[in-house]
Amino acid sequence: MIYNEKIIVIDFGSQYSQLIARRIREIGVFSELVPCNSKVDNFSDDSVRGIILSGGPASVLEPDSPDIDIKVFELDVPVLGICYGMQLIAKKFGGSLAKSKRREYGPAKISIDNPGDMLKSIPDNSSVWMSHGDNIEVLPDGFVKLAHTDSLPIAAMANLSKNIYATQFHPEVRHTEYGTQILRNFVRNICGCKDDWTISDYARKKIDEIHELVADDERVVLGYSGGVDSTVVAKMLVESVGHRLVPIFVDNGLLRKNESDGVRAKFRKLFGFDLHFVDAGEIFLKKLQNVSNPEQKRKIIGHTFIEIFESEARNIKNARWLAQGTLYPDVIESVSFGGPSATIKSHHNVGGLPEKLGFKLIEPLREFFKDEVRELGTGFGIPDDMLWRHPFPGPGLAVRILGEITSDKLKILQDADFIFIDELKKSGWYNKVWQAFAVLLPVQSVGVMGDERTYENTIVLRSVDSADGMTANWSRIPDEILAKISARIVNEVSGINRVVYDITSKPPATIEWE
Repeated sequence: MIYNEKIIVIDFGSQYSQLIARRIREIGVFSELVPCNSKVDNFSDDSVRGIILSGGPASVLEPDSPDIDIKVFELDVPVLGICYGMQLIAKKFGGSLAKSKRREYGPAKISIDNPGDMLKSIPDNSSVWMSHGDNIEVLPDGFVKLAHTDSLPIAAMANLSKNIYATQFHPEVRHTEYGTQILRNFVRNICGCKDDWTISDYARKKIDEIHELVADDERVVLGYSGGVDSTVVAKMLVESVGHRLVPIFVDNGLLRKNESDGVRAKFRKLFGFDLHFVDAGEIFLKKLQNVSNPEQKRKIIGHTFIEIFESEARNIKNARWLAQGTLYPDVIESVSFGGPSATIKSHHNVGGLPEKLGFKLIEPLREFFKDEVRELGTGFGIPDDMLWRHPFPGPGLAVRILGEITSDKLKILQDADFIFIDELKKSGWYNKVWQAFAVLLPVQSVGVMGDERTYENTIVLRSVDSADGMTANWSRIPDEILAKISARIVNEVSGINRVVYDITSKPPATIEWE
């Protein structure tokens, strides 16, 4: 899809690169993330109004550190460097850099020396978020200092004649008090962008595109899970092709308690027709026998899903298209430069099926982040309980049962997890947290129930707060709610005598346990 104006974010592997793109879109301007080793000609069309260089884990002082073509600064559009991006600008234009005596990570207060256009309306002594190991000692020729901190002589700089700006701190993270205003100053005042890009306009254009793309006698198959992504895709496709959409729901037997019946009922109520349902739980469990390694679990589940989906799709007359709920972070990961944004674990999807079946691919959400998809869904009138359902891993409970999976373990986890979610909903906490779930450990411990000693299993409760899943803090659920959840699990779930609560953030942990 063509946009009249956009901001290019060049990724140097920072864990915050996606956040930059999201913040720009929140301002009302389309943004696109590209790896730093992309050729300038690939992103230098007439719609580009500005370029942002992200942070990154490397040091510009190291040999073979990530670099960019100097042509980036010859495109006649403003450039903003953030953290590593600032240091790279300094290096490119002849500044002097040095290793910091200690890495600076966390909050700092900036003092404004020269607000210019970028720091306009930013109060002196406001909070910013630092994350760097190098600093600029001498400004490049033609650059002026915009701000400093107590420990950092040059916290922001600019070459006003060349329209090049840079900050050592991260304006894209929420910890930077006026970060959105700084980005808005760059995008609107310096780049001259209008704030007229909307998700709803995109959705309508995409629906019209799909309508033109799919012939009247062709059908579209969709792997439906009941999650927000597949539901929004289904809604867009129904508006495009009507009941020529065939949503296939494969129940792998690894879902939450009552999940299968609930997904089918909600789909029928929302769309007015039934899912193409496949009950494959026994097949998946049989293939997972004696398998404990999490990556092996994921691969088995992924391959089995594809086999079953392929078998069903082949029997659908005139099926020519495969729709997927691919999101922009999935696209970014496939071309990521590396660093913390690199893939941590494998994921299963139906990505190999278009070529295998001769299908053509439709990915209506591939340019959007999760929160934008929810915004789309709200505009489509999709109920909140479908839009705000917590993220659920493709392999399901298989990666929440550590070790080998059995039907008995599945039932234990389903029952414990059901109580956890049920109590969160009753207390009003379900919609306050990003994701909550239970994990069954391969650990038994001594307990006392009545007059008897027990030696039974341990359940971990995990709940996190996050904006996008890239970073997360553990949820501060009130003690009395956790106590009630724990008591119910121990009393109602046979085989559990101990409940613990995970208070680890991401990083250093991941959200899921496997």
